[in-house]
Parts: sequence; C-alpha cells; structure tokens
Amino acid sequence: MSNRIEITDFTAPELDVYARIPEVQLLRFYEPKPGLFIAESPKVIQRAANAGYQPISFLVQYKDLEKEGKELLQKFPGIPVYTADYEVLVKLTGFALTRGMLCAMTRRDLPSVEDICKNARRIAILENVVNPTNIGAIFRSAAALHMDAVLLTPGCCDPLYRRATRVSMGTVFQIPWTYFHKKVSWPEAGMEQLRSLGFKTVAMALRNDSISIDAPALQAEEKLAIILGAEGDGLVDATITGCDYTVKIPMSHEVDSLNVAAASAVAFWELGKR
Repeated sequence: MSNRIEITDFTAPELDVYARIPEVQLLRFYEPKPGLFIAESPKVIQRAANAGYQPISFLVQYKDLEKEGKELLQKFPGIPVYTADYEVLVKLTGFALTRGMLCAMTRRDLPSVEDICKNARRIAILENVVNPTNIGAIFRSAAALHMDAVLLTPGCCDPLYRRATRVSMGTVFQIPWTYFHKKVSWPEAGMEQLRSLGFKTVAMALRNDSISIDAPALQAEEKLAIILGAEGDGLVDATITGCDYTVKIPMSHEVDSLNVAAASAVAFWELGKR
C-alpha cells in the first residue's frame, strides 16, 4: 500500500484533524465553504463515501489494514493512510477507536428545507436536541422506521459529529436532512414554512390535552411533521401551541417519560405507517 504512512511524530500537522482540532472548528475548517468531519468505523465511512462525501485521509491501526477496512482503503488509492498500533492511536486521539479506523472527510453544502421536503410525506423535526448520542440514535430510528427526512433547529447538535455518526451507524448519510435557516425564526416562522409545504405538525409532549398516538386522524393526514424536543425540557410552549396535534405516548408503571431517542422510535413506528 503505497499511501501508507507510519506515524512517527505526534506533532505532525497532517494529524491535527484527528488530535488537536475540536469538531466545532473542523465544521468551519474551510469557512465560508463547508468544513470537515471525522467518520469512525469502516461501515460509517463506507456509507459516507456511498453518499458522495470525499475522504482526505485515513487513520487506521495496523491490524485493521488487512481486515474489515481493506476493501474500503483500496477504493481510495491516492488518499494518505496514517497508521500505528492501537495504543498509539488512542494516545493520539484521546479516545478508544471503534473498529480501529477514522477518516477525515469533507462536508457538503446543505440542501434547503424546500428541497428536503419536496417529495416527503413523513418528516422528523428536532428542536434543540444537543446530545450527539441522542442525535445519532434518532437518525437511526428515522431511517429505519419510515421517515423521509429530518430537519433540525439551529440549536441542535451537528449530526456529523463523530459520536453522532457512529451511533447512527452511518444512517445519517442515508436519510436526507438539513437545518432550518438561522434567519427563519423557530418556532413561528419555521412552523409557517412547514404549513406552506403542506405539513400538519405533531408535537410529542407530556400534555394531558393530547390525542392518542394511534388516532385515525393522524394516519389520515397526507403529510406529517413529527416534532421532538430537547432532553429533559421537551418542546418549548410556543412550539406545542403552534402545532396541529399534541401527542403523548401512553406509559405504565408510573413511568412519566422516555428518553427522546426512545420516544422517537415509538413515534416514527406508529406515525410512519403508510
């Protein structure tokens, strides 16, 4: 493998993307153009590549050069592959690697809300969900359980953060998504934008004045936008007030709520039925 480069100098600038540049700075690496992100594990990297994202370098532990990632690396013969023992890579990155492979990849311009929703019938809206693990789990459920797209308010965690893409198992690269534009105030202008695109809105909220998640009226709607709120606080009052429906998941054993990722799976399964 002619593009294999053994790591001998931790301070080498080409390793900065893996060791010394925070993800929020990678996001703005080429500002005003889209920046970079780090994908972790061969499966996630492969799904990103299949979606058209381009690698700029790989970081791989020795033993994985001839294992799961071998075929993937062969597809990019001109891309640098930095390699070392697992212990060296953990010391370099500061965290345990999943399946021994990282890849720095270039971001792409995000599509508009209109483009994302053009042919969609069931979409998920995430309001100020900041935990990358929850973001990743929600995307995985959205992709698996019949959502056509995901929209995020500006206060949400970036779906391309390393932990989010890993938890999503790369499904973040398989389902269309974008942010509401920062100039579109949420919830007022954002909800109006959804209405103009033909969507009825569903607030997932712990309110007694709600309807059952299996209500026939929900299934009868041609287009539904299912809105989920932040961990702990849930949706803001203005969002709930502005929605066409408020839905509460029935629970037993005096459990008062589900984690937002778990609630998303229930909601997508029930409301994503066609």
